[in-house]
Amino acid sequence: MAKKKKKSIVKRKKPLRKTPVKRKAAKKPAQRKTARVKSKKIAKKPAKTKIKGKEVGIITHYFPQVRAAVVKMKAPLAIGDSIKIKGHTTDFTQNVSSMQIDRVPISVAKKGQEIGLLVESRVRGNDVVYKV
Repeated sequence: MAKKKKKSIVKRKKPLRKTPVKRKAAKKPAQRKTARVKSKKIAKKPAKTKIKGKEVGIITHYFPQVRAAVVKMKAPLAIGDSIKIKGHTTDFTQNVSSMQIDRVPISVAKKGQEIGLLVESRVRGNDVVYKV
């Protein structure tokens, strides 16, 4: 009987790369670039229309269930006064029919108070209240 030879495992060498490896060049000192000033075209904003009357306050919150707004007062306001509420999507006029502070009805609101004001339509935060 003939002896079988063990096959020796021969490790194959990796094939040589066809393209040479690119090496990073040494960093050059940074050069100052002079900035070019380009004139930008700025869209013109439409002119704001002046509202007759005095700014009385700014709306900070709105409660849709009871149709009431929280107003931070900048000037005094009384029941029966005519007010205009103007905002991004809001623009209407009404008479003041009900005002409250901490659920207590009041007849006159002073500067610096935060009051609850009954409104006829939806208002949003940062809408401005004018006395007409």
